[in-house]
Amino acid sequence: MKAYEALAEAFVKEGTSDVFGMMGDANMHWMNALDRRGVRLYEVRHEGSGLGMADGWARTTGRPGVVTTTSGPGTSQLATSMIVANRARTPLVAFCGETSWGDQGAVQYLDQRRFAAAIECGFVHLSRPDQAQDAVQRAFYRARTESRPVMLSAPIDIQQGELDDEEEYVPSLALLDSPRLLPDPARIAAARDIVRASKRVVIVVGRGARRAGAGGEVLALQQRTGALLATTLQAKNWLCDSTRYHVGLAGLFGSRTATELLQEADCVIAVGAGLNSYTIEHGYLFPDARYIQIDVSPHLVMGNGRAADCYIQADAVTAVAELNRTLDEHSVHLDGFHTDDVLRRLAEPLRPPESYVTEPGRIDPRQAIRILDDELPGDMGLVLGSGHQVDFGTMLFQRSREVLSNYGMFGAIGQAPLLAIGRLVAEGRRPGFVVEGDASFLMHLSEFETACRYGIPLLVVVMNDEGLGAEYHKSRSKGLDPNLALIPTPELGPVAVALGGAGATVRTPAELTAAVAEFVRTPRPTVIDVRITREVLSVPYRRLMYGEDV
Repeated sequence: MKAYEALAEAFVKEGTSDVFGMMGDANMHWMNALDRRGVRLYEVRHEGSGLGMADGWARTTGRPGVVTTTSGPGTSQLATSMIVANRARTPLVAFCGETSWGDQGAVQYLDQRRFAAAIECGFVHLSRPDQAQDAVQRAFYRARTESRPVMLSAPIDIQQGELDDEEEYVPSLALLDSPRLLPDPARIAAARDIVRASKRVVIVVGRGARRAGAGGEVLALQQRTGALLATTLQAKNWLCDSTRYHVGLAGLFGSRTATELLQEADCVIAVGAGLNSYTIEHGYLFPDARYIQIDVSPHLVMGNGRAADCYIQADAVTAVAELNRTLDEHSVHLDGFHTDDVLRRLAEPLRPPESYVTEPGRIDPRQAIRILDDELPGDMGLVLGSGHQVDFGTMLFQRSREVLSNYGMFGAIGQAPLLAIGRLVAEGRRPGFVVEGDASFLMHLSEFETACRYGIPLLVVVMNDEGLGAEYHKSRSKGLDPNLALIPTPELGPVAVALGGAGATVRTPAELTAAVAEFVRTPRPTVIDVRITREVLSVPYRRLMYGEDV
């Protein structure tokens, strides 16, 4: 058996079902071997885009995504998306073909080990054909245990080598007999004492709590402690239909009501949440609070540069269950925030402004988001990108739906549509949508054709202010010329149609409503180019630039 056959077989036994990437001399034999084994191959228009899709796939399934490239420039194209995946702590394996081992004179030679280190990626090198299985196992093991991307570098001549004796492959999962991480009883007791001495408790849940399925235990803890429930951006709207005492996002993207209430907390319990600077506003959001933090990581430093008063390294479900148990044994029960007055304040939704900004041919972005939230079904997942335009969606999408946000992941624009494609593939091509800016969408416009080619029912909503929105508003605030950040764009609806999908350019609320209804009736690759006014500044930017809150 050829080494590339053994490599392909090992990937299949690791559970690989979908691979994103581009074919070249140095990975074509491996890709053919995967195809013969029933793996779905998604040929993309740019290798970095393929990695972005594998990233979205992995964030959705919780399993390592797979991207592939050929040698040299194929591998070097991965840089930005690889750093994004690492910052998101995404388990991922990149199968990168390499020129013949030791041939530094080859046109496509690249020192992949050094390159991997520069782009924050783990590295596994295949140096002999008989190491094929071991290399795959190590790559997947590291991706799973380190929660990061790992590059598997495979020289083309080594791939073509023969294996004398193929052993039964042992998947990396077989090496991961990991029971739930149990909490230290002394730490649980310390957390109980902090709660017992508190009057106003806030529970902040993050992606870790959501992935662990800790919702039931979190709600029980909330009921016992009279706590408000808030989420990080990565868990936006989670459990909002399960409790009346849900304040939404904590931090920069939270509502004014949420900020006012959270500042009253004297105890914060973080479950699977890193409590970064965005979530706790560098500590200003919870000025008088003591912190209890539950996470599987050995230790985390919060966004205020401090360690929690009580850090519990444990699985979210087990730790919260133990905390509930000891609070029950010691008859600890708080009313806390669970009052009629708090309910009254929380019952007031994020209301529309008294009037939207009217500008001929352009829509107020706040009105656009409300239309999208009202008209798109709640079971339709959402991916949010980055940039000024995403602030409106981050704050104003209120329906309980699965949300994947790329905010704060290296600050790279253009990634969200790629993540969305990977997400929809992982979900069996269930319709979903992404909200992105015009500059961001145009950065990887060619991948909309990829969605069309594979019939992926993705709705791309382009919040189009014909410019670099963040830089436009930052320039204004700094007394610079904002017009330098303006970039005219063609109508993207017809462009989408030309690429094989559906599309519309909309300039009024009625046109937007009609375009969304068309996608709901007939889900298919679609772009809605929403022309928005530049005269509305998002709440987070008002806070950061002018110290205003509205």
